[in-house]
Amino acid sequence: MAADIAGTDSKSAAIAISAGLAVAIAAFGAGLGQGRVGAAAMESIGRNPNAADRIFLPLVLTLALLEALALYGFVIAILLQGKI
Repeated sequence: MAADIAGTDSKSAAIAISAGLAVAIAAFGAGLGQGRVGAAAMESIGRNPNAADRIFLPLVLTLALLEALALYGFVIAILLQGKI
């Protein structure tokens, strides 16, 4: 009986760590990507201010897709937590 409890605790700990890593890696990747995209857009607008209208929509769409990656990591973490 003690072995069953110990096995469950280590499995729960591994799932909790995996959930935390899923969120951390997804958030890091999304943040890094958003920073690079934002910097490139601002540099482009700085070089050609008249192109700001044409840059805005692709910028927002790209940022939304990058944020979706972070949300996918969060969903995976919630699904993993449901297994504990």
